[in-house]
Amino acid sequence: MDEVELKLEVAPEAAEALETADFLTGAPDRVEQRSVYFDTPGETLSKAGFSLRIRQANGARVQTVKAVGARAAGLFARSEWESAVADDTPCLDETTPVRALVGEAADDIAPRFEVHVTRRIWTVRDEAASIELVVDRGTVVAGDRRAALSEIELELKEGDPAALFALARRIDAVAPVRLGVLSKADRGYRLSGEAPSAVKAEPVLLHEDMTAAQAFQQIVQLCLRQFRLNEALLQQGRAAAPLHQARVALRRLRSAFSIFKPIIGDGDAAKFREELRWLSSELGDARNLDVLMEREVPASLHDRIAAARDAAHDRVGEALASPRVRRLMIDLAEWTARGDWLAAEAAEAGRAQPATAFAVVALDRFRRKVKKDGRDLAGADDETRHRVRKDTKKLRYASEFFEALFQRKRQRLRHKHFIRALEDIQQQLGDLNDHATAPLLLKKIGIDKEPDAAALLMRHKRGKLIEAAVEAHDELVDAKRFWR
Repeated sequence: MDEVELKLEVAPEAAEALETADFLTGAPDRVEQRSVYFDTPGETLSKAGFSLRIRQANGARVQTVKAVGARAAGLFARSEWESAVADDTPCLDETTPVRALVGEAADDIAPRFEVHVTRRIWTVRDEAASIELVVDRGTVVAGDRRAALSEIELELKEGDPAALFALARRIDAVAPVRLGVLSKADRGYRLSGEAPSAVKAEPVLLHEDMTAAQAFQQIVQLCLRQFRLNEALLQQGRAAAPLHQARVALRRLRSAFSIFKPIIGDGDAAKFREELRWLSSELGDARNLDVLMEREVPASLHDRIAAARDAAHDRVGEALASPRVRRLMIDLAEWTARGDWLAAEAAEAGRAQPATAFAVVALDRFRRKVKKDGRDLAGADDETRHRVRKDTKKLRYASEFFEALFQRKRQRLRHKHFIRALEDIQQQLGDLNDHATAPLLLKKIGIDKEPDAAALLMRHKRGKLIEAAVEAHDELVDAKRFWR
């Protein structure tokens, strides 16, 4: 069966407040659940994109195998196989895909972690839909490690999927919630392994049967997932790595809007582009000061720069805690799944075209732009070079987004070389951008007139940096296109 649900994260105290909301009528059904999750020592099932659990509740045990697919952010559409079992021993017969997936490794499947929750269940009905609202609070246990769990799941039983998001906003008005991107299985695997200090972008697993619209949806979902996972780490502290990766997620997301503009248009997409630009700028000062602090900072300036960095991270925390950001993530998830762009008649053919055909045109378009605008890097001004730098990033992200669509041996080899050339020009243009913006950053925090400020400026000569950028641009133009 297929299920469509919206997952939300909520603080434990907020979950308590939710239970008194006026749209939750009557006493909830209450269920105590214990779920045991299984995998091989090498996590073969998880790597294949599946989870296997046995859940005990109300005196019965049910085994569930779930295909988690591309690990969509917030809105999950996944297949599952369920069967009753007598005990905590998995049944791996032909009624599940497990043996077909992992072969002989199925014999090594064993318990990996457990999830214990108290589940409260309401049914919320209106004219548009019937939705099951579930509040789960409990603990994830992996060996001697434990982590609290508090989340909400909204499952559409019948009606318009828009009702899921409308209910999410009603919930947020009572108890602040964030778009959920971790399943219970995800939480267990993360707890049983090494805690991440930051979360890099996951591979985009597009396939040739996808349409351009489906490719865009998956890319956006993965960008949202990367942002939310790093946002959660930022809520725990002021580390530079998750802040950097959160900004990378936003840049990738904004690039996706540019790459897919021919099929998403300017309707609500324009509003989201502005909101994402705002959010990225809110994180920008803190990131720039993190980078500055990574240099050899003179002792006379260390405390002042550190204070400016702390203040910038305070602003990041305030922005991420705001209703504006919480709503933005939920709004993006809804718009991606059912927004106005999916109904625009003018782009209907574009949305329905094969993802591979769309990718070829998009990659050609951005390559031409980088080639044309970078023809005179040596004589260009800083603004022009910055524009080429941004276009190069879009070409880089497009090359990463569409990689899985070009998997013949020659294409994989060309992709490797093309990405290497992109990385080189990004580095050179990035150094030039730092050379141009570093004095502005020092002025912004009021230390540009200090005697030791010069030590924080780029030591490379501008001419050498420009020469390296021109050479890198020529190599990129000469690199064979992997999509042709």
